[in-house]
Amino acid sequence: MTPETVMTVAQRALEITILLAAPMLLAALLIGLLVGVFQAATQINEMTLSFIPKLLGMAATLVIAGPWMLKVMVSYTRELFESIPGLIG
Repeated sequence: MTPETVMTVAQRALEITILLAAPMLLAALLIGLLVGVFQAATQINEMTLSFIPKLLGMAATLVIAGPWMLKVMVSYTRELFESIPGLIG
C-alpha cells in the first residue's frame, strides 16, 4: 500500500464525513440563528429555549435526510471493502 493510496482513502473518508455531517450541522445552525433572532427581538434570555427547537429540527432532518445518509454510508463502505484486494496486492 503506497502513501498515495493511504492519502486517497483518508481524503475520501473525510469527504464522506463532511457530506454526512452537513445536513445536521446546517439544520442546527439555521435553527440556532432563528431562535437567536427571536430571543433578541423579544428579549427572552432563556438558555433552554434553543434546545427544544434544535432537538426537533435535528430529529426532522434525520428523518428526512436519514435514508440518503444511510445510502451514502453503505455505498462508501461497500466501495471500500471492494477495493481491499487491490490495496493489498
